[in-house]
Amino acid sequence: MSIPAEPVAVSETVVRLARGAALTPVWRNDYGGVTFRTDDGRFIKHGPRNAETSFAGEAARLAWAQPHARVPLLLEVGGDDSHEYLVTAALPGLSAVDARWVAEPATAVRAVGEGLRALHDALPVADCPFDWHVRSRIANATGRGIRVPDALREPPPVDRLVVCHADACCPNTLIGDDGRWSGHVDFGALGLADRWADIAVASMSTAWNYGEGWEDALIEAYGVEPDRARLSYYRELWNAT
Repeated sequence: MSIPAEPVAVSETVVRLARGAALTPVWRNDYGGVTFRTDDGRFIKHGPRNAETSFAGEAARLAWAQPHARVPLLLEVGGDDSHEYLVTAALPGLSAVDARWVAEPATAVRAVGEGLRALHDALPVADCPFDWHVRSRIANATGRGIRVPDALREPPPVDRLVVCHADACCPNTLIGDDGRWSGHVDFGALGLADRWADIAVASMSTAWNYGEGWEDALIEAYGVEPDRARLSYYRELWNAT
């Protein structure tokens, strides 16, 4: 995933969904999909269908999480045989990897860690109908033709079961002008799992976005001591699937 550095072609579908609003491309995913920000307070995600997640699945997760957490309000979802789209209302704040926050990594890392803990504490485990356990992640990867190493098929015992974000990389936390987290985005795989599945990925992603040396600062901001065994396992699982 990356911030588009070159001009992005705008599809007819996105033009229609924009309804005359100006468009700024802000994110490109690994499948070639692009997220656009409109000048009237919306985000439009449009891209090819893939076997890992779907916008229909994300829409269902957003609708479920909306009463409990600071997540985008769903406005529209749809698509055709090859492509899909999702339109949401913008939340306050900037991505934790906006240039402003990349220049202030200590503030950004603290916000991401505190925000992830708040998300885990807010989403009700007993009511969650979505699954992100290891077995389902491996099954999803297998369905996409990925051979997951046998060593990853037996996870560590669950430390604390939570509703995981499931893509807790730093870009998916928003930070307000006060330097505190203000919301979360991109919930295509949200579901029940050990909290370390999220913590491992969030802390690992600090190196991609801010450089080395920030992993434990994020974990401290989350409010736990580093569990090296679970961190290692869930990072390997993320990279493998």
